[in-house]
Amino acid sequence: MKDLGKILLDPSEQEEIMMGNYSLVRAMIESGTKVITSYPGSPTPEIATAIAAVKRHQNPFYFEFSTNEKVATEVAFGASINGHLSCVFFKSVGLNVAADTFAQLAYMELIGGMIIVLGDDPGLNSSQNEQDNRHLAQLAYIPVLEPGNSQEVYEMYKMATIISQKKHMPVILRLTTHVCHGKSLVKFNSYSYRYNNSDLTPKFNRNNGPYIPITSRVVPMKLRAFKNLEELSSSHLVTLDPLFTKLNIINKTKNINKRGIITAGLPYYSLLDVLSSDNNDVHSQNTPDILKLGLIYPLPKEEIANFLSTHKEVKILEELDGILEKEIKEVAFDKKIYDCNIIGKQDIDDYMGEYTPEKVYSILRKVWPDLFTTDKKYQRQNNNSNESVAKLERPPQLCPGCGHRAAFFAIKKALDEQDITVADIGCHTLGFLPPYHMGEVLLCMGASPAIASGLSLFNSTRKVVAFIGDSTFYHAGIPGIINSLFNHHPFLLIVMENGTTAMTGHQNHPGVGKNFNGDTERIPIRKILEGLTVPVQEIDTYNKEKLTELVRSELKIIENEKNENKQNSLRVIIAKHPCMLKLTKEKKSKADYTLKQVSIDQSQCTKIFSCISEFACPSFSYNQDQDQDQDRNDNKLTVNKDLCIGDGSCRSVCASKAILPPAKQ
Repeated sequence: MKDLGKILLDPSEQEEIMMGNYSLVRAMIESGTKVITSYPGSPTPEIATAIAAVKRHQNPFYFEFSTNEKVATEVAFGASINGHLSCVFFKSVGLNVAADTFAQLAYMELIGGMIIVLGDDPGLNSSQNEQDNRHLAQLAYIPVLEPGNSQEVYEMYKMATIISQKKHMPVILRLTTHVCHGKSLVKFNSYSYRYNNSDLTPKFNRNNGPYIPITSRVVPMKLRAFKNLEELSSSHLVTLDPLFTKLNIINKTKNINKRGIITAGLPYYSLLDVLSSDNNDVHSQNTPDILKLGLIYPLPKEEIANFLSTHKEVKILEELDGILEKEIKEVAFDKKIYDCNIIGKQDIDDYMGEYTPEKVYSILRKVWPDLFTTDKKYQRQNNNSNESVAKLERPPQLCPGCGHRAAFFAIKKALDEQDITVADIGCHTLGFLPPYHMGEVLLCMGASPAIASGLSLFNSTRKVVAFIGDSTFYHAGIPGIINSLFNHHPFLLIVMENGTTAMTGHQNHPGVGKNFNGDTERIPIRKILEGLTVPVQEIDTYNKEKLTELVRSELKIIENEKNENKQNSLRVIIAKHPCMLKLTKEKKSKADYTLKQVSIDQSQCTKIFSCISEFACPSFSYNQDQDQDQDRNDNKLTVNKDLCIGDGSCRSVCASKAILPPAKQ
């Protein structure tokens, strides 16, 4: 297997097949980026994986996982105004957390340069919404480059650094999920290893500002942001570096119908797939011309106007919202281009989901049915998808041995049907699924304490329980907890502590005692809560009976305080157990590891199957689907040898004691 770290550091010209997240790190190295910050969130964590592949003594930059996206943005900003080229990266909804800081960046003189890498998520692969962060870029007057594959990620990051360092302004590199994760051939340039020879002298000087955006100072700062945007025309960018000749691409054909398509990013490559000769029935003289944009804000208005003026019909092909569509129609109006029919989104479906080749085909067929009329590959695929073929659903689920499963099993027994449970972001969000039904409302990271506070108002009959993960606690949970103390909101908060940021790849958080760069002081959740005078109980989730009783007793205390009209407030249980996926992986890496698994004593099994219906461990199954009419007593419970890790958290669930512990080796 190739050494990723060596590939990224190798200063020679080379070609490699790699995902966009990896090629980005090579561009960071080539451009001399000094400070990189982040908060983990898909689709961007593999950027940190690539950074970690570079040996620490060879690492040409400083990297950290910050406590949240706002803090990460502020650290990168501080590095930039000190003269260091910086970068911050996070997922789409992370920009919501960073927004207060993000909205000020374009007003500032960023002498070192600063790049914001966003991982937007069309199709909701790993996010709670499909927000289109191009809106926020316009709100903040920050230019946006949008690559469509790994090669463009590499090239456009370097373009972004050139703009940022020349103009002392922030620049966004907008990635989407498949650009981050998709693999393609990347041609790396040779470069000079500049880190050790670069000037690391702190260069902050208040005279570079102003850096205080208040009262009369704000107007000239805003004017500066506008001026920077105005100067980003294609002709001006080419004077900065020849690399910008690749920024916007026009594909001309023998198009007799004078049809064109304006697009950007991943949809461009889906479009090429649809129009490729092997896959379509469009004759070459009918193939639409294509204008592919690299700089999507501000738009290259002259190129767009020229393209519109030479075509009778132009389709705007963009994922999510119709942002390019509106701006391109404005260009046509301002330039008085009235004889070109600009076609935007046709229905609601066009505003949602990833623009895969299949979706692009269906969109184009709605617009130009005369171009896509015969037995095309995608049409056959669409037809096949409508056939009556049974599709097995694969719902998300907690891993075998997950401590959250044990917690939900135990906590559910302590609650009444009418009680309210509030979820937060993390693996434990999956508690809303059957059979647990724990966590009935969710907004965003750290919201559960404040939501629970609102649900506790004018509520004397229904108990309120909120869940929050340990990483989320540090990220955004503390303000809501302090507010509940300040305003005396009575509810029970259960901190689901598994010792890692599990859902995004087991990154460390402040409670672990390690950060990305090595050992650090551990900041225990219990000490923080006790410092806030919160009553705290702590228990391992595998101790299910005691956890059930503890939840009952804590809720009883809250109820009694209500009845006595005391100024009661929240109480906290830390329900802890290490992430078993991480722990098992660490055990497997050791030479003396031996796989241990539970087994079933079929003579003891009474066919209640509570291990499945109530505990829902994915390691268990029985053959009910083989014959729906067979007697339940004929079903045989089995253990999936590929899933069971032998943790034994299931054993206490079985009333008949039919689940046997792993055999002693």
